[in-house]
Amino acid sequence: MSASLQPSDDDGEMSKQERLTAYLTQKAEDGEMYFKSKFIADEVGLSPKEIGALMVQIRDSASDIEVEKWSYTSATTWRVEPA
Repeated sequence: MSASLQPSDDDGEMSKQERLTAYLTQKAEDGEMYFKSKFIADEVGLSPKEIGALMVQIRDSASDIEVEKWSYTSATTWRVEPA
């Protein structure tokens, strides 16, 4: 899956997964990053629950980034780095 900002449907908007993947790819450009869904929810326009569900899909499908479930302390911490 490419993280480019190309529209994916007829109304010209990216899917939620594409939007999140593009955000993570950009943030991880300079190296690894760690985050909790609740802290990036506003930036990507998704709920923490949506992000958590999408992270599992992105972990299995994204080729530009590597995603790892890093730890759990009151919420899952995710680790993302360029592939």
